[in-house]
Amino acid sequence: MRIGAMEAGGTKFVCGIGNENGIVEDRISFPTGRPEGTLARAISYFQDHEVEAIGIGSFGPIDLKPESPTYGYVTSTPKHGWSQINVLGNMKSHMDIPFGWDTDVNAAALGEATWGAAKGLKSCAYYTVGTGLGIGLFCEGRLVHGLVHPEGGHVPVKRHPEDAFGGTCPYHGDCLEGLAAGPALEARWGLKGHLLPADHPAWEIEAYYIAQSITGLILTNSPEKIILGGGVMQQAQLYPLIRAEVRRNLNGYVLADEIVHDIEHYIVPPVLGTQSGLCGALALGIRAWQDSQS
Repeated sequence: MRIGAMEAGGTKFVCGIGNENGIVEDRISFPTGRPEGTLARAISYFQDHEVEAIGIGSFGPIDLKPESPTYGYVTSTPKHGWSQINVLGNMKSHMDIPFGWDTDVNAAALGEATWGAAKGLKSCAYYTVGTGLGIGLFCEGRLVHGLVHPEGGHVPVKRHPEDAFGGTCPYHGDCLEGLAAGPALEARWGLKGHLLPADHPAWEIEAYYIAQSITGLILTNSPEKIILGGGVMQQAQLYPLIRAEVRRNLNGYVLADEIVHDIEHYIVPPVLGTQSGLCGALALGIRAWQDSQS
């Protein structure tokens, strides 16, 4: 089985070829430019490899409702030139094969649930903290959709008492993404996150915001594993700060052993590393192929 996988990010596209065991055998990446040229490059790659199905995890927001006239579109994105672009329809018009379609962060959650940190569990949440901030949810074997799809990066958060930064989100200003994504770190401190020392006060503030979101997710969705990925989470010092802040927020209310006694194995980095999204897109493609056979 040759399945295509496409992680369509706001900064770069990653396309790969894999098999039903989750092994990615070939991949390419290229910058996210104008839609026409970017999608043409992806289409050419998959046509050259004669894949049987393709899974796409895309930056968003996107339309996931098959009955909608804009199903398969990137909708109200701040990414210049990509609003109301029919990504899925463009791909389908060149290849008559099954397609899986979801958000990039939902795809990453599926990748970790299938082959990574949440393998064997019924639920997990995946955070990507990088250029943007998103949350993917996997529950009872399915990715969570509804009115649209989870947009947990844009929830309001309580301000850190020492943080007067206005936020960077073009829609909400000081939502979670506006205060804790990579661009917020750089705008607030004048340096990219990876250039800030491990003992810089930035990390306590960062942990404060991310932990608020995790606390809310534990109380509302009760996932069996929380996985923190993305470029900002390459800073290992964030994990103990976030775990401690989550415990403080919960204040003994949730008495699950995973939180009380083993939080180091509950709030974790992705086992698949930087490949969670691409592997998740591969899993979407496998599911699409399987659905086409039934």
